[in-house]
Amino acid sequence: MLLLTRHSMEYPARTIARANRALRCAPFDLDLFVEMQFSSVALSAIAGEAGVEHHYTLKVLPEFAVEHHLLWLIQVGVLRREVDGQGLTDSFRLTPLGRQLVERWQHQSSRTLYAPTWGDRLLNFLRRWLRLPL
Repeated sequence: MLLLTRHSMEYPARTIARANRALRCAPFDLDLFVEMQFSSVALSAIAGEAGVEHHYTLKVLPEFAVEHHLLWLIQVGVLRREVDGQGLTDSFRLTPLGRQLVERWQHQSSRTLYAPTWGDRLLNFLRRWLRLPL
């Protein structure tokens, strides 16, 4: 079953559910994704103390961990890497799917992402680490 959105992009329900779950399981705050709607965000602005200062993360995360989480969000179709005249950069931006999910969350009463359930964490783990087709 395909879901039609007002952005004229169609995504299978499983794709939307997987992306939603991956975002909720990531250690990032909604403020990061809201910023990524309008501009690219550099890895250095998310990692370490800068991430907490910008309200992108709730705790200090090392650059390696941040990049690892961002790369997973690229694989599920929520983020993309920015490209400049010389190739890939260390900046990230939302894809159309990511924009749709973030817009939905922005219209809800809470400014933070919904906390993932244990089931969400387990499914995200299985998809991410074992590459199972769930």
